[in-house]
Amino acid sequence: MTNKVALITGAARGQGRAHAARLSAEGADVILIDVAGPLPPGVPYDSATPDDLAETAKLVSANGRRAVTAAVDTRDHEALCAAVDDGVAELGRLDVIVANAGICVPSAWDQVSAQDFQDTIDVNVVGTWNTVMAGAKHIIAGGRGGSIILIGSAAGLTMEPFMIAYTASKHAVVGLARSFAAELGKHKIRVNSLHPGSVVTPMGSVELVEAMTSAAETNPILRHGIAKQLFPDTVMMPEDVADAVAWLASDQSKYVTAAAIPVDVGVTGT
Repeated sequence: MTNKVALITGAARGQGRAHAARLSAEGADVILIDVAGPLPPGVPYDSATPDDLAETAKLVSANGRRAVTAAVDTRDHEALCAAVDDGVAELGRLDVIVANAGICVPSAWDQVSAQDFQDTIDVNVVGTWNTVMAGAKHIIAGGRGGSIILIGSAAGLTMEPFMIAYTASKHAVVGLARSFAAELGKHKIRVNSLHPGSVVTPMGSVELVEAMTSAAETNPILRHGIAKQLFPDTVMMPEDVADAVAWLASDQSKYVTAAAIPVDVGVTGT
């Protein structure tokens, strides 16, 4: 990744921060995008802050690489395109996109509000589409090919109860990756979706777990039907997902495209 440039959304903390730290450690400069402000009202965990985004930039600087930051909601197509344009103008190129920003609002099916469903689709699907649209043209302009990584979820490959909006959105990410891979292949741009299982991040907060537990009370049998990790006592950290992101971003995966790759300790295989 030496002297390459990566765009990362949802970069203020959690998996996005881990991706920024890892890719910059591999030699990349980065464009860091995060809303760094209030999330939709139905989201049961705290929002990232401008300080969180600044902390990610400090980690990149500590690796000796440059970081350009912007507080932008990925649902805002024009603002996102402008922020990416500015970042590319400053850093000189774009090689990798990691569309990581996403939200989750757990709830029983008949307790999902229309607004929560719309917000989840808008952030997880429209925001992902906006990210590719804002960045892919710059990779094409460079003429060197590149890699686009759409962060999905194990919920995008299997059934997840009490997450109807989230599951639908992450299944859509698979379709986005495959469709973009087909059309961007002629530019030697690889597009893949990456599907983590349960990861220790602010999204996996006590509040989210409580929301899941409350929803599960409406249909207890489903608590026992959810697939389990195949390794005992495994706790996945954001850095574990970043290892896979680094591989997909690098030339070591040069012939991998249109793939949906789970990093979930076997959850989607059971």
